Amino acid sequence: MATHASMPRRAARAHTERPSTLSWAMPVTLGVILGWWATSIVRGGGVLTGTQLALGLISGAVLAALCYALGRAQKRLPVEAKAIAYGTLFGGSVGFLYSLSAKTTVLAAIILGLVTGAGMLVCAFYAFYVTKD
Repeated sequence: MATHASMPRRAARAHTERPSTLSWAMPVTLGVILGWWATSIVRGGGVLTGTQLALGLISGAVLAALCYALGRAQKRLPVEAKAIAYGTLFGGSVGFLYSLSAKTTVLAAIILGLVTGAGMLVCAFYAFYVTKD
């Protein structure tokens, strides 16, 4: 029964190793989803134009870069800072997507971004606090 206490812990990865596939695949996937969603909101069922496609590509690339940077830096951040970063990134993304719809005001997009960001902050704080070493 006591073997779990005597088992050695997994050694930390050396910094010379390549990052895992998930460290770049998750940000790319999230960037593609956000870019596609932004393009489809702006397009509104019409014909896809170059500016709409550029909006989707740029917004997806920005989100992917921010997610990748946060994923690489999160091990060095305290629990509170990680939760704030994830809440800010999520709330900003939701607010941005909501602001693209033609039927909304900037204030409504800001409020929705703040509310969803606060929800993500609470969820991320709980998840990081429970799993911290």
